[in-house]
Amino acid sequence: MEKKETNLESLDGVEKTNAMRFLSAFNNIDYAIKTHHGFNRTMSFSEVVRKTVAFNFTVRKYEEDLVSFGRLRNAIVHDNGDYVIAEPHIEVVEKIELIERLLTTPPRALDSVARRDVLMVHSSKSMREVIKLIASSSYSNLPVFNDENEIIGVANSAKILDAFGKFLLSGGKEQAYLDSVKIEDMLSKIENSNYYAFANKDITVEQALSLFHHNSKLLAILVTKNGGAKEKPLGIMTNSDVLKLNNILEDY
Repeated sequence: MEKKETNLESLDGVEKTNAMRFLSAFNNIDYAIKTHHGFNRTMSFSEVVRKTVAFNFTVRKYEEDLVSFGRLRNAIVHDNGDYVIAEPHIEVVEKIELIERLLTTPPRALDSVARRDVLMVHSSKSMREVIKLIASSSYSNLPVFNDENEIIGVANSAKILDAFGKFLLSGGKEQAYLDSVKIEDMLSKIENSNYYAFANKDITVEQALSLFHHNSKLLAILVTKNGGAKEKPLGIMTNSDVLKLNNILEDY
């Protein structure tokens, strides 16, 4: 007779069934979301998921899966929550365990995505020098610091080109712009600074994605120890890293 396959995982010498693995992951997710976001422990799982969608990329990405898992949890256990009456498929178990990892032990962006070799430029540099530095380095976003070692903005290639074009349209001369205008002068004319943001060293992949998702104009995230402008950058992420951030969540 052919032996029937069973899906069991051993943990500390104890074999866990699919249902045990599912319920463990579900309970960890429920606890993690409610604790992290300060929700009442009595709030229903589906309500917690719906509320968290607004500010958590992972929950938003897996919203419908999580709501379905909530219904499945009620279907596989008896009313008292202890007696298992059904076993979920292994594919379901592996998916909820993926989401559990993303929510309980999320990967840090600084470890997996952020570029560590942050090239910076002093605020006194001329536009000619900055443009040459961008061209030679192939980096489109250079943090700009002043004499107090405070980051006052980001020299972005697209914004530089836009500023250069407006200068020429207003009757300015090319030579004057390149040699007389300093990068700090150009930055001071930008109406807002929402095209870059600061984050502390523990920012997760999910949090980075959320920043890019909530601000369509965001071009760069500067990672410093505590997320302050007066700290040396430990890493930088740009909007071109969004795909990589997404892939990490898929494979984590």
